[in-house]
Amino acid sequence: MSTAAEPTALQRALLRFAKVEPREASSVLAAFFLFFFVLGSYFAVRPVRETVGTILGRGYVADLWLYTAIFSIAIVPIYGWLIGKVRRSLLLPWIYGVVAIIMVIIGLYFQIDEKSQVVGSFFYIWISVLNLMLVSVFWSFLLEMFSSEQTKRLFGFVAAGGTLGALIGPLVTRLSVDAIGNSGVMFMGAAGFVGAIVCQRILLNIWNTTSAPSNEAGSAASSGAKSDKALGGNPFAGISIVLKSPYLIAIATFVVLLSAANTFLYFEQLRIVEETFTETTRRTEVFANIDFIVQSLTIITQLFLTGRIASTFGVRALLTFVPIVMILGFITLSVVNVFGVLAVVIVLRRWGEYAFIRPGREMLFSKLDTETKYKAKNFIDVPVYRAADYIGAQAKTALDAIVSSPAIVALVGAALAGLWAANGLFLGNKHDGKNEKH
Repeated sequence: MSTAAEPTALQRALLRFAKVEPREASSVLAAFFLFFFVLGSYFAVRPVRETVGTILGRGYVADLWLYTAIFSIAIVPIYGWLIGKVRRSLLLPWIYGVVAIIMVIIGLYFQIDEKSQVVGSFFYIWISVLNLMLVSVFWSFLLEMFSSEQTKRLFGFVAAGGTLGALIGPLVTRLSVDAIGNSGVMFMGAAGFVGAIVCQRILLNIWNTTSAPSNEAGSAASSGAKSDKALGGNPFAGISIVLKSPYLIAIATFVVLLSAANTFLYFEQLRIVEETFTETTRRTEVFANIDFIVQSLTIITQLFLTGRIASTFGVRALLTFVPIVMILGFITLSVVNVFGVLAVVIVLRRWGEYAFIRPGREMLFSKLDTETKYKAKNFIDVPVYRAADYIGAQAKTALDAIVSSPAIVALVGAALAGLWAANGLFLGNKHDGKNEKH
């Protein structure tokens, strides 16, 4: 395709949101809609997970996080083996297909007994691992397809596709849960992942049939179909790669601190919602409302601000804004610990995470090799994150038992957010520097 060709109407429309070059348009749109279906389907069923959490109880959920961490660790060698042996053009669509099948099975069980502890526990653990796994796999492929320079220009817009799905998903759940029930929501999520399979196939076809979907300079996709070969190597390589790299250890630390802040807020959310709303469908509506507000703010930010902030101020700005806001949020909660304040803090945290932190975290991997983008990244995104969740949950439970004061818990959260901000500044400076050594 000639770079001198007149841009189409669609390409001109894309330029309103991001600096998308003509040859990048089809790839960017395919990625946009793939992420739309992945996150749209997940966020449609996410309120059901939160409702299951209130049915199981906060203490039981805290214990489940141990099993979530164990399964997150166990999935690393399995995924490492698959990515080493199976071509991405086969593996990625199959991952979405298996997810759709499991959602249907869980939906059928919910029709029999929605309050089954066994089914509820399996669903809670599975969906918690699935969330991080699917997002990690999606961005690993995009990091292989686009160059470091492209990630700053395009990842904000691509992320907006996921946010649009995450906006529509809980909205559809909120409007339909009374009529179709939680089991119907599961079936709806499964249908969404069928859409993801279609989009993934389109994106893979573009990847394998074009020499480069973007500018030639530094594009990871320039190898075309040859890039589709299985990576080979040790299934456990992701662990050793992380442990040998101070840069990757710092990214893992960032994830741990992020998880700690999220965990403190999450259990406060479960406690207050459980005390405030007695009907399970009403709880699902509340969680869906929060999701809707967060995604509404996020999509506007991703479309118009994220890429511009990254290109102008660097990744450091994306990684430090939210931790600083969280310091102020936790301090406020230490003074006024009510649902209204907590809801505002949760919205700000999640909005900032999706609009700034998530794209910024992905950009940190843009200059690394392919094996690191898949294996090491997956190790950090899934088991490290979930292990941090479990440790944070147990620490939160222990802290509540010792001090029994929400104000003190909030101040501890503020201190963790301070460490998180410092770590984000360090990583941002390393990535944005011209001569960084990873």
